[in-house]
Amino acid sequence: MDYKETLLMPKTAFPMRGGLPNKEPKIQEEWEAKNIYQKVLDQNKGNPSYILHDGPPYANGNLHMGHALNKILKDIITRYKSMQGFYAPYVPGWDTHGLPIEQALTKKGVKRKELSVAEFREKCEAFALKQIEGQKNDFKRLGIKGDFNNPYITLEPEYEAAQIRLFGEMADKGLIYKGKKPVYWSPSSESSLAEAEIEYHDKRSASIFVAFDVKDGKGIVDEDAKFIIWTTTPWTLPSNVAITVHPDLTYGQYEVNGEKFIIGKDLAQSVAETLGWDDNDVKLDKTFTGKELEYVEAQHPFVEAQHPFVDRTSLVINGLHVTTDAGTGCVHTAPGHGEDDYIVGQKYNLPVISPVDDKGVFTEEAGQFAGLFYDKANKEITDLLTEKGALLKLEFITHSYPHDWRTKKPVIFRATPQWFASIDKVRQDILDAITDTTFKVDWGKTRIYNMIRDRGEWVISRQRVWGVPLPVFYAENGDIIMTKETVNHVADLFQEHGSNIWFERDAKALLPEGFTHPGSPNGEFTKETDIMDVWFDSGSSHRGVLEERPELSYPADLYLEGSDQYRGWFNSSITTSVATRGQSPYKMLLSHGFVMDGEGKKMSKSLGNTIVPDQIVKQKGADIARLWVSSVDYLADVRISEEILKQTSDVYRKIRNTLRFMLGNLNDYNPNTNAVAEDQLLDVDKYVLNRLREFTTSTLDHYDNFDYLDIYQELQNFINVELSNFYLDYGKDILYIEEQDSLKRRSMQTVLYQIVVDMTKLLAPILAHTAEEVWSHIPHVEEESVHLTRMPERVEIDSAFVEKWNTFMKLRDDVNRALEVARNEKVIGKSLEAKVIISSNEHFDATSFLQQFTDLQQLFITSQAEVVDKVDSGETYNYGDIKIEHAHGEKCERCWNYSDELGSVGELDHLCPRCQSVVKTLV
Repeated sequence: MDYKETLLMPKTAFPMRGGLPNKEPKIQEEWEAKNIYQKVLDQNKGNPSYILHDGPPYANGNLHMGHALNKILKDIITRYKSMQGFYAPYVPGWDTHGLPIEQALTKKGVKRKELSVAEFREKCEAFALKQIEGQKNDFKRLGIKGDFNNPYITLEPEYEAAQIRLFGEMADKGLIYKGKKPVYWSPSSESSLAEAEIEYHDKRSASIFVAFDVKDGKGIVDEDAKFIIWTTTPWTLPSNVAITVHPDLTYGQYEVNGEKFIIGKDLAQSVAETLGWDDNDVKLDKTFTGKELEYVEAQHPFVEAQHPFVDRTSLVINGLHVTTDAGTGCVHTAPGHGEDDYIVGQKYNLPVISPVDDKGVFTEEAGQFAGLFYDKANKEITDLLTEKGALLKLEFITHSYPHDWRTKKPVIFRATPQWFASIDKVRQDILDAITDTTFKVDWGKTRIYNMIRDRGEWVISRQRVWGVPLPVFYAENGDIIMTKETVNHVADLFQEHGSNIWFERDAKALLPEGFTHPGSPNGEFTKETDIMDVWFDSGSSHRGVLEERPELSYPADLYLEGSDQYRGWFNSSITTSVATRGQSPYKMLLSHGFVMDGEGKKMSKSLGNTIVPDQIVKQKGADIARLWVSSVDYLADVRISEEILKQTSDVYRKIRNTLRFMLGNLNDYNPNTNAVAEDQLLDVDKYVLNRLREFTTSTLDHYDNFDYLDIYQELQNFINVELSNFYLDYGKDILYIEEQDSLKRRSMQTVLYQIVVDMTKLLAPILAHTAEEVWSHIPHVEEESVHLTRMPERVEIDSAFVEKWNTFMKLRDDVNRALEVARNEKVIGKSLEAKVIISSNEHFDATSFLQQFTDLQQLFITSQAEVVDKVDSGETYNYGDIKIEHAHGEKCERCWNYSDELGSVGELDHLCPRCQSVVKTLV
């Protein structure tokens, strides 16, 4: 008789190989065909909602790993919340306006100047929508569930109309105003930039010390003295109108080789060293406070140069922004090129001179420097200073300098007419809203709090065409027209026709019918040509999406984006929300880091270290990318490489093969007829059931706390330690060998079934496709999709019972160590060749403890186990003295256990008594 045929070997159609690149698209097609996303929503309708509001990615270019990290994290959250019973719709969005799309079209050969504004905008819109379709398909391929058939897009008429109405409400509250202030200006983009669009990189700059002759000392300083200023932006000197000193600092008039110089006393030594003054040649003539120097007049050093610098006076003024960190304590002041300069200049009614055009080129107002790019003008300016004898020192330094975050090129401060949203008027309200917001980590709250606290006024105007127009009109006399009536009328027009109508109609046709204004006696009007900052676009999504979509609600439960959005979307959203609704648009804020290569370096094509989602999906499958996301500490910057993905794939295979093993051993199990009641379960099965419950509770807690790395680690521990190293290995002797309907076998199958069902549910938010595949192979489940099920419940465990078994497992570890020693000493080969002999020792009363357990040989996966009063020549371990001998008797040909009672010839020969009993029922 072939005894192999009497074994109950595993059988399952669930394949060992994942084949994810080919299998996942079919699973996604089934989700679409069955409309699983909508069914999940319908199932949970009427339940408490959980709204994760999607921050819109920019509609340009292929997805990178940052996109994948972001969207997969969101998908894990919404899938989990849905399986908890929350009504959790997910509406993806796209940000579609702004300079990058204009630049992309230019690179494609679109000649902007040959088209009307409206025609160019139509091409921008078509480009953005095409980009969205590509990104949308890539997101769906990652297994992201959501309303992709009806996403929100910032160029949609309904969205733009909501944005205009929000703008109008801010204007009604006096939060929108126009002014000429120095703002960050990007010559490379030819547009103003918000602080959120600035990043800092090293730049090599000229560092100069310049002497300004005293023109009127006001009886305080000598008429033949000179003020020394220090600057790293020589190109701003044509706009100099003042020298700022700190009112409370002490300044000295120093005589050096027959010349007199005025500098801050605390900086005198460093200035002397820099300028090469010998200590013996330096004499302090007199001192005065900065307050005493106020209104002293100096002469601009370009005197007698070409227009317009003839006889320009540089007024000495007081300012608290002056420090003694570097320089001379006498600060070159050009209100047209610096925020501090502008603020202090307003106090003294100083002119705001900014002779630089949109491209960073000097205008005619700059006299002999007209036509020069500002950075190229540095040499011409220093040459003129040398000619005038005013340049005391020229050297070059490398320092951190603001750059345009898109073009990566330096920006300048440039005074231009701009539209601003007031931060000052709502700053404290925003800070209070931040205090009331929940953060996963305290540094997130600190970061955005400090950004708002230190933020200047928000420049919301941009000098581009691809964006939402500012709904502002001008009367014939220049009066600004921005009323509730006109703004709402524009919003209505945008909602009906889209914002392109602003560029297709003249101003009068965009105003309410019959509109009049005292500043326009002839009934003529003009319209603003600037568009809104794209952060105003996306920052309006709480109004255009959360409040407009019936399935959503305001405020959202969660905003989750990359850590760069503290200065971007997080910032603009809370600003516009607090300004109009008095509260934050998000109850909780969560951020993730950037994706780096395996060595922690930024990924770039030039370094050849780039990994993209499409590559992972095609080679390994989306579930590998999803498992990788769960394996990293996303709160900080994360790493990815081929080696890391290989490790992730190895973990995936272990998960898959463990599930496959359990499925294979459930092929003859029906939970409706074969389940064993919990109070009838064998102790070992009851223990593993309790461990499953501990793992379930811990996993649910981690989901609730957004701690996916902890899930990843505990999942591996549960699979490797509890299942593979113990329960499943131990179980082979039962599942394969015991009689099919025996209590011992059905008891174990009852627990295995619970493990498979619960683990598949717990894995579903992360391994969305694999969990679905597993679910389709679990016998006797009712739901058509695992994503339509509920998460397992938290069940209280019998802690005393579990602690008893935890102690046993530690003792079992000692037995395994002893078996390994015996294996190395050639006493045994496989563990079934062993007999374990255990007794108590001074560390642990193993003899009494083990009386609580039966079938020790099966639990140790040995053929025999004996508990004795005293082990002769055994080894001492923490949980007893242990000796390993070769098992007595002969090897059973069916179960491979050793026995002294094998059947004799003529009966079921070479079978142990257990196997004889089982086989007899089959003959």
